[in-house]
Amino acid sequence: MDRRRFKFIGCEIIYREACYLAAVGPQRVDVEFLQKGLHDLETPDMVAKVQAAIDAVRAEAGYEAILLGYGRCNDGLVGVRARDIPLVVPRAHDCITFFFGSRAAYREYFDNHPGTFYMTSGWSERNAYDESGDYMQPAYGQTGVMGKLGLAEPYEELVKKYGEENAAFIAETLGNWEQNYTRALYLKMGICPEDDYIEQTRKGASDRGWQFELRDGKLTLLEKLFTGQWDDDFVIVPPAATIIARNDETVLDVQPPAAD
Repeated sequence: MDRRRFKFIGCEIIYREACYLAAVGPQRVDVEFLQKGLHDLETPDMVAKVQAAIDAVRAEAGYEAILLGYGRCNDGLVGVRARDIPLVVPRAHDCITFFFGSRAAYREYFDNHPGTFYMTSGWSERNAYDESGDYMQPAYGQTGVMGKLGLAEPYEELVKKYGEENAAFIAETLGNWEQNYTRALYLKMGICPEDDYIEQTRKGASDRGWQFELRDGKLTLLEKLFTGQWDDDFVIVPPAATIIARNDETVLDVQPPAAD
């Protein structure tokens, strides 16, 4: 069997799914993961980190394509350029699309269920825990947007920097993220034991007064990415071309290299 050879570079949120598909699929796929939360960085920083990972893949390695396990993700792929090896990118707003299996399925659910907090095993395992063990808290981090603004610090440090009144306002504003949500959806991918993650998500929803829903996820989109079935759900970026954004259902597109 003549196996095609790909390099996968993606977010560690899809670690289990990507490793599973690389193991059971017909093609030879070498996988590499970047730390979760790149989309929490300022856009140029995420672009730089993804670009650096791409640039580290040498043409002599013999890969037919580099598969990117990212969506548009806060425009973190906009401006990323293919070097000697073509890039293949799913047309997805963010990685939640990967767990629904298609843009259409995610769009339908999103439109019908606004205010949903999405969870999978990847988010459960890769999210930062607070002191209570609540992994549904947003993990801002010192290198994310909040960190760079000087806001991802203990309350006492905020008081020292901004004064009691301003620190209280900052803490209240950041602490009210929950008011944007009314339900938690756990997408069960069926790759690993998930009962504990499901129950933790159920409890987190109950503690916040949210509805809870359990739904089977689908690997369809990621499976097509890993097997080389690149239809209209993907952007193929030839060497020297650049990824650009579209404010329509195509989500991402290609800007050809400038003519010499």
